[in-house]
Amino acid sequence: MTWFKPRDLLDRTFEISIIAKGLDGLLELVGGVLLLAVSPSTINHLIVAITQHELSEDPHDLIATRLLHFGAGLTGSAVRFAAAYLLVHGIVKVVLVVALLRNKLWAYPCLIVTLIIFIGYQLYRIALTPTAWLIFLTIFDAFVVWLTWREWRKQRPRPAHASRQ
Repeated sequence: MTWFKPRDLLDRTFEISIIAKGLDGLLELVGGVLLLAVSPSTINHLIVAITQHELSEDPHDLIATRLLHFGAGLTGSAVRFAAAYLLVHGIVKVVLVVALLRNKLWAYPCLIVTLIIFIGYQLYRIALTPTAWLIFLTIFDAFVVWLTWREWRKQRPRPAHASRQ
């Protein structure tokens, strides 16, 4: 088994970026499991407890009010959908990142296609309700697609006739 070995700054940037994607995938897995293990009412009570102090100081705090709105809207079916989404999203990311770090060539195009699908969905969400976080995530994902494509081109074996030129 050979592991990915960065040779230059862009290779190192690629490695750091995909590791960040892998850590994000692990957090999504944890979040998905927690959503399955904790009831919507417990999540709502936790959000109220967490935001209570902040809202007592500033009743219009953007993050706290959004969290409360989110918690109040949780239903069983919404939680199950969110849990399934996070679990699938997390599993895909973790599997692809581990495969990339192990230099599996099939993982490069798979990650590119997966991220392009995620970017498409994120652009749809941005069109509906743009947020700075989602815009940043979309730009980061596009950058990771470019880095992955660049690295995939370097990793692919060259045809025999191309190496003689």
